[in-house]
Amino acid sequence: MNQQLAHIALVVNDYDEAIKFYTEKLNFILVEDTVLSETKRWVIVSPPGKNSCCLLLAKAANEEQKSRVGNQTGGRVFLFLYTDDFWRDYKNMQQKGIEFVREPVNEKWGTVAVFKDLYGNLWDFIEPKK
Repeated sequence: MNQQLAHIALVVNDYDEAIKFYTEKLNFILVEDTVLSETKRWVIVSPPGKNSCCLLLAKAANEEQKSRVGNQTGGRVFLFLYTDDFWRDYKNMQQKGIEFVREPVNEKWGTVAVFKDLYGNLWDFIEPKK
């Protein structure tokens, strides 16, 4: 059997501002941007790397969905971004204005810090120990 998690839907306010944040601030790759209707697009971004799970940027379509933008998990860390060089990417992210809400900590399993995306979702940024 071979299964993998392909996409995680992330509710956003605006497709273009979300694309700009993920591609310019986090260096993600725009995998696909297909217009489905006047109000809906299929937008997929991915971190640079092999076999990475992608984010499906889903524009909030109603008030209930809008209320979830930036808080899809009730304030818990939502997503986990791994890197092969923590300090290189951490410094680059700081230079690009990424807000870290928990400073880097060396744990027995790796180095971790927590940052906010453009909507306030919390991410663990991790370099696992080899």
